[in-house]
Amino acid sequence: MSVRARELASLAEALAAVLPLTEPADATLHRFFRRHPRLGQHDRAFVAEGVFAALRRLRSLTAQAEGNEPRRLAIASAIRELGLSLRELEPALSAEELDWARAFKSRRSAADGAEAADLPDWLWEALGNALPDERDGLARAWLAPAPLDLRINPLKTTRDEAQAALAADGIASFPTPYSPLGLRVAGKPALQRHALFASGAIEVQDEGSQLLGYLVAPKRNDMVVDFCAGAGGKTLLLGALMRSQGRLYAFDVSAKRLANFKPRLARSGLSNVHPLQIENERDRHVKRLAGKADRVLVDAPCSGFGTLRRNPDLKWRQRPGAIAELAAKQARLLAAAATLVKPGGRLVYATCSVLREENEAIVEGFLAGHADFAPGDAAAELARAGIALDTGRMLHLYPHRHGCDGFFAAVLERAK
Repeated sequence: MSVRARELASLAEALAAVLPLTEPADATLHRFFRRHPRLGQHDRAFVAEGVFAALRRLRSLTAQAEGNEPRRLAIASAIRELGLSLRELEPALSAEELDWARAFKSRRSAADGAEAADLPDWLWEALGNALPDERDGLARAWLAPAPLDLRINPLKTTRDEAQAALAADGIASFPTPYSPLGLRVAGKPALQRHALFASGAIEVQDEGSQLLGYLVAPKRNDMVVDFCAGAGGKTLLLGALMRSQGRLYAFDVSAKRLANFKPRLARSGLSNVHPLQIENERDRHVKRLAGKADRVLVDAPCSGFGTLRRNPDLKWRQRPGAIAELAAKQARLLAAAATLVKPGGRLVYATCSVLREENEAIVEGFLAGHADFAPGDAAAELARAGIALDTGRMLHLYPHRHGCDGFFAAVLERAK
């Protein structure tokens, strides 16, 4: 079997596993690679790139390919998205497939609107309501892969030192435009075995996610709660901003996520972080800290549409009805987290969504029912940290405008 034949066969098999879209594509792909340990690094990179390229352009690709049969979709993705020529693919194709590939390549799409943007109709319409003047730009940005952003651990290195160490190993990077701790890496180098990563001097974290920590703005001896800690990236940033002092709780309902967080925490060198699994937002650990926290971050579970460059399967897996369910959950979490904030303390609500229903609407509903909280000024808070970024009193980040993932955040101050 030729190299191309093996790659194409693997891509088709991976697409067959991913396309039911019943679970996250990265998790399905991870299991696929575990079932195929003989695939080399080059083959894995080809398969991963082909799968995610197909997911980004799934609607227009299946329309042009006249269906989503995995083998044909693999050929279509290789030609249209990965840029392989028919001459390169010919050794991997049967005579019938070669004829089909020629016909596919000659087709020209007349699609517009949602199909041209490679979005489901309902999401295209929702974006038109949320961002009528920027919908096209945002949709185009979602069709490109996201860059690889790193955050340096200021307890272990400086940005200049990390950049120089990466360059010494042939890894080019440049400072992120907004986060003072961020580096944007050229390409997709494997960093898991790099000395900086192993020592906890760097972490993978999107620049937008990094900026949330500067809105929380914890002081060294504060009590801080990361209410939905997840994989722990923001927790580690908050701990570093606290210089490993004070007390920082990392709450999450998932034991698996907290278990995955522990190696990252060990590498970080932080001694002020206390991971705690909670059953729900009314857990006894939550009640025990009522009115005691100086700072609380609620990075709420959401649709994730701000991350579509990284997780393109989300636009096909999410359903309109799920947004209302998420909004109800977000409102509950924000209200529960608010009980932790002491008088004079700060609550930051954040999502990686671009939809008003998950963002401004949640904050407006919360403020209507909590007279002791008032909206703060996100732009002013960033300015205090030396970050020249003004998107208004609430933070709105978009890939087409800021180069990072889409994020929303609101600063909420409790009266003294």
